Amino acid sequence: MESPVTSPVWSAVVLHPADDVAVALRPLEPGPIALRSGDAKTFEVRAAIPMGHKFALRDLPVGADVRKYGEVIGIATTAIARGTHVHVQNLRSRRARTPVAAPPSVTA
Repeated sequence: MESPVTSPVWSAVVLHPADDVAVALRPLEPGPIALRSGDAKTFEVRAAIPMGHKFALRDLPVGADVRKYGEVIGIATTAIARGTHVHVQNLRSRRARTPVAAPPSVTA
């Protein structure tokens, strides 16, 4: 079997060196994957990750800033273990908009 690092197909990519997450380029199952992060390396994914979703590159405590694109995209709402899914269940977005007030009711 070919090593994940020598495989010509990347499984995930780190978009910026300061990122806390990587992005899955295909659906991932737990186990070693080929991770592109400036150089080739093997990374152990600990949970199933859907294609296009994020997973943690390191353990992130509750309240930690989470970076993607080198920018803070949100705050960890629960502890996030290295190699696990990062999504709405454990991340509060910093990009969320303030709710828009409901339009006034129309009377006829």
